[in-house]
Amino acid sequence: MSTEHHSGEYPIQRSEDEWRQRLSPEEYAILRQAATERAGTGELLDEERDGLYRCRACGNELFVAGTKFDSGCGWPSFYESVRPEAVELIEDRSLGMVRTEVRCARCGSHLGHVFPDGFGTPTGDRYCMNSLALSFDPGAAPEAS
Repeated sequence: MSTEHHSGEYPIQRSEDEWRQRLSPEEYAILRQAATERAGTGELLDEERDGLYRCRACGNELFVAGTKFDSGCGWPSFYESVRPEAVELIEDRSLGMVRTEVRCARCGSHLGHVFPDGFGTPTGDRYCMNSLALSFDPGAAPEAS
């Protein structure tokens, strides 16, 4: 897993006022201010249907349900994104530790973090995502790239 910094140029750009109008206060705090929902509280944590997970801010395809697994961390976890270019990985040195932040590559919204400790998964990665950063489209499949 490599991390990279982004130039700040995203295909979808909105002012912070526009984001505030489009998102609930809780969604805004997570997606635009990198907050984290409390572990074990997310509405998508126990979602088990087939389908597609999208960025709640812009609708970008992020994860397919078949890559979701129960990691025991308290947040929906996936072992890979729908395609590498769907997400952006950025080194995060906040909170006195080094982590890898995951952002939507389409709008730059904060989704969660990825950790290289997904033991037993095909990739070894554990993408811990905030439920409020995602929307779920039951039965949907990713568009061909």
